[in-house]
Amino acid sequence: MSAADPTSDEAELPPPAAGEHVLTRDAGPVRWLTLNRPHRLNALTADSYRALRAALVAADGDEAVAVVVLTGAGRAFCAGADLTELPGTDRGRLVADFEALVLALAGLAKPLVAGVRGPAVGLGMTMLLHCDLVVVAESARLRAPFTELGTVPEAMSSVLLPRAVGAQRAAELLFTSRWLSSAEAVEYGLAIRRCPDADLDAVTGELAARIAAFPAPAVAATKRLLRAGPAEPAAAPRPGIERAGIQIARAVLRRELAEGAALNSRLGR
Repeated sequence: MSAADPTSDEAELPPPAAGEHVLTRDAGPVRWLTLNRPHRLNALTADSYRALRAALVAADGDEAVAVVVLTGAGRAFCAGADLTELPGTDRGRLVADFEALVLALAGLAKPLVAGVRGPAVGLGMTMLLHCDLVVVAESARLRAPFTELGTVPEAMSSVLLPRAVGAQRAAELLFTSRWLSSAEAVEYGLAIRRCPDADLDAVTGELAARIAAFPAPAVAATKRLLRAGPAEPAAAPRPGIERAGIQIARAVLRRELAEGAALNSRLGR
């Protein structure tokens, strides 16, 4: 995760009203979830964790929803955790909210498609590993800055990233904390398609609608088989991965609370 760095036009936008950290809309059987803190590049707070988890759970339980699309308002997908919001937050509650969000992403039964423009940093990047399909705009840039922040990968990314891109590429991305371009994201297998920014919503929506047109039980069963992996029984649960992800989440959040406090101190807050 990384502190948000709002600049340019979005920095002057007002914060969302209470309850609007995640916008929800339906396009037929496709449920769109939009991270809605563009004034902070959609950086996440404890309220954001709870809102996104609730939206995912609601979509998964709605029989009218066949596919879920995740995207971000404004010029960014998600800048990770908003470190300026962490000091003063109840640590136990924050860890619990983060854990619940990660498990909701990992356990979503319906296909999850992401449309990414601009920065996807920290959790903004690692949540993409829980998406079944990712479409990136040309402006998209991904980064896992954990080593630079003096912490470790979170949200099960130490397991899921090597699965997605291979051990060598995962090690290079995690050790160096470098930016990954949209073209590299497709080359590495982190995204299925790259398109102009102006076409992102249309391309993502078309892909989601195509999936939603098929029988939902068949699509859900196919997702379960894909997630189980070749070395595991099809119905095997993932408690080991979940426990590892939770322990990583705790370590990261402890570090981020300290980083946020230090940042506020430097800013004189």
